[in-house]
Amino acid sequence: MSIIETKLIDRLGSDLTVANAARVSFAKSHKTLMAGDRKLIAFLAREGHWSPFGHCQLQFWCKAPMFIARQLQKHTVGLCWNEVSRRYVDTPPEFYAPTGWRLRAEDKKQGSTDIIHKDNKELNVSYNALMKQSEAFYTHLIEVEGVAPEQARMVLPQSLMTEWYWTGSLYAFARIHELRVAKDAQLECQLFAKEIDRCVSEVVDLSASWEALRGTKNV
Repeated sequence: MSIIETKLIDRLGSDLTVANAARVSFAKSHKTLMAGDRKLIAFLAREGHWSPFGHCQLQFWCKAPMFIARQLQKHTVGLCWNEVSRRYVDTPPEFYAPTGWRLRAEDKKQGSTDIIHKDNKELNVSYNALMKQSEAFYTHLIEVEGVAPEQARMVLPQSLMTEWYWTGSLYAFARIHELRVAKDAQLECQLFAKEIDRCVSEVVDLSASWEALRGTKNV
């Protein structure tokens, strides 16, 4: 069983890029980041001036279950997505390991509570057995029956792990983070958003921009 992962594998731009993109309106630029630039970045984020943040690009390698990937793939503006295809790949499938079976929320059409099912261990046993059965049939179709991977994949469940490259602007990923880290977002999406936050927060020369964008209602 697998977990949700993200890795920042490439990037373009820095806090100085953001500040200079804003200052070019006045035909000005700085060679190093100044204290005033940090104030400018905070102002841009606070007032919803998003375009200077679009000049910084990030590329992530991501791994998540299909049911989460399909939710995240709805974010398209300023982003590019390329995913592994089981039309071509027939390696042994990996499945997501849920942290617990949450009870359904009664006060809303979608979502869950923080309450874990009383038979959580038993449900995990049944879930793991079903995943093994799915994998066994998938392998049988390909290796014994000679079925094409593009069709054999239909027996794999939404808990199948998938991976993709996701490239986009700093602003686009900040928006994803703020929407998906919200308390009413699905827990697994929150975990993904926190992984994005962890990766970007480790980039020192983007710290002013990322801090300014996080928690901003304009994002």
